[in-house]
Amino acid sequence: MAYTRKNVSALTGAERRRLVGAFLEIKRTGEYDEFVRMHIEHYVSDGDGGLRTAHMAPSFLPWHRRFLLELERALRRVDSGVSVPYWDWTKDRTPAASLWGEDLLGGNGRRSDRQVTTGPFAYRHKKWVVKESMTDGEYLMRDLGRPHDPLALPTADELARALKDPVYDTAPWDSTSSRGFRNKLEGWGTGQGNDAWRNHNRVHRWVGGHMLGGASVNDPVFWLHHSFVDLLWTRWQKRHKGARYLPESPPELGDRQRGRVVARHEEMPPWGVTPDELEDHSRIYRYV
Repeated sequence: MAYTRKNVSALTGAERRRLVGAFLEIKRTGEYDEFVRMHIEHYVSDGDGGLRTAHMAPSFLPWHRRFLLELERALRRVDSGVSVPYWDWTKDRTPAASLWGEDLLGGNGRRSDRQVTTGPFAYRHKKWVVKESMTDGEYLMRDLGRPHDPLALPTADELARALKDPVYDTAPWDSTSSRGFRNKLEGWGTGQGNDAWRNHNRVHRWVGGHMLGGASVNDPVFWLHHSFVDLLWTRWQKRHKGARYLPESPPELGDRQRGRVVARHEEMPPWGVTPDELEDHSRIYRYV
């Protein structure tokens, strides 16, 4: 029977405690840091050689769907009643939103060093020590809203522009694709400020701290963010009946993207599953 993923704002106090408890337990065992390492390893940009699966590529959505499922399975081995809620950042748009409360994610980092000092993931509790990162600090960092150079979370209208595109993705299948739902949602743009970072990407920028770059998994909000991104893919599928993951076939010989992106029936590392196998999640979980 499929389990449910709820809006984080609808979680009860008991559900919040159970979710936090499961996160802290897989962190204690070291399993959580394996997820951080995996994301760092698969964060390959356009300018790098080799296969891109997690970002700047069509497989952005199915790769993170499977990544999220693996994390959720780890949490549910601790507590079978736990699932990953989603953060609708078009509605919960400020540092005062309930997800940043003392009983869930904790709040913003302090001004001096961006260290998160509130909530269960604060360094002072010694239960959430950062071990895999691009910096030497052991504490979780945030810079909500980037006060020194303010950045706004994406609006419902900005998101709607991505959802209305009827094509999943288009050549050149990277961060420069100007058409297609995938990049409009992933959010690689041009220019500066809000224009340079759209939808998914701008949320990472808005949270700041560890949410910048490949080590973003160090912040548990990563999963709530990607749960919403996953829900948006589901909404797009329902809106555009019959629309499928693209490319259907690998790029032709001589195409600069050949061997660098995953086609619908090709396997995605590290799991050996295909985008085709991940297009339908209805037998595993549903959103409410």
